[in-house]
Amino acid sequence: MRCLALILALLSALPAAADPLALEVQRPFGTLHGTLERPEGPVRAAALILPGSGPTDRNGNSHLGLASDAYRLLAEGLAAQGIAALRIDKRGIGASEGDPNAVSLAAYREDTAAWVALLRAETGTPCVWLIGHSEGAILAADAAALPDICGLVLLAGPGRPLGALMRDQIAAQPALRPYLPAFDTALAQLIETGTAETAALPPGLAAIFGPATRAYLRELVTTDPAAQLAATDLPVLMIHGDADLQVPPSEAAPLATARPDATLVTLSGMTHMLKRAIPLDEAASLETYVNASLATYADPALPLHDGLIPAIAAFLAAPP
Repeated sequence: MRCLALILALLSALPAAADPLALEVQRPFGTLHGTLERPEGPVRAAALILPGSGPTDRNGNSHLGLASDAYRLLAEGLAAQGIAALRIDKRGIGASEGDPNAVSLAAYREDTAAWVALLRAETGTPCVWLIGHSEGAILAADAAALPDICGLVLLAGPGRPLGALMRDQIAAQPALRPYLPAFDTALAQLIETGTAETAALPPGLAAIFGPATRAYLRELVTTDPAAQLAATDLPVLMIHGDADLQVPPSEAAPLATARPDATLVTLSGMTHMLKRAIPLDEAASLETYVNASLATYADPALPLHDGLIPAIAAFLAAPP
């Protein structure tokens, strides 16, 4: 069991971050791009941030309306605590080349291995921590068996197969709830045959099963995150927020059961974008709670939750 003592006086005495460094790795399909945030002083640890789902770039933003700068803030905050943090554009996202739809767990694992090798070379560290956010937590656990991995930090990581979580998200929206039977049918077809009948679904839900990403979605919905975690004995830190509308903190339970030795932190008021909003039990109404959480998706000026960086930095820099 790793100790998570937050030695705040020590952390605050560390030097500020140095200027960011643009990095790239060559892959058979083209060039991947990222940004390394570096401490000015000695590197206490090195971490690779694996983004969440969809066209989310190295900053934590996307053209679908996501504007949080969460990954930039995360990397900068870690660098200020002596941790070199690399944030990346996935295949076909941001400045990176490649087809964003021609992906799989194996493909992302290979990309992760290339970034890990480069980050070790740049920092001189013996191993690299994988910090996975949301779907990126699944990718981090999938890549745990790669060489030179120190351990895993799972931020808002699903604890159940993704299909179950998606179903809960649909059920929570009154306008979409009537489509649950059609969604269940499409999901079952996808798992069984790799195809999906979506005629009875509204366009937004039908797009989830689109032909371009169907094979990768099938991989995700048949992957059990708890089983992934049970398969590795690397150190694990799991952080969830109780103002997360997408991946509620209850998702940590299967993960904690799979790895009872892991460190689990639940941050009061933290949203899926890793920023502070209002815990449900402190909100004046459900509408207030939801609106406060959603606001963190579209305001890059909002800081990260004040407990996030200290928790990660203490875990990564603690002795084994």
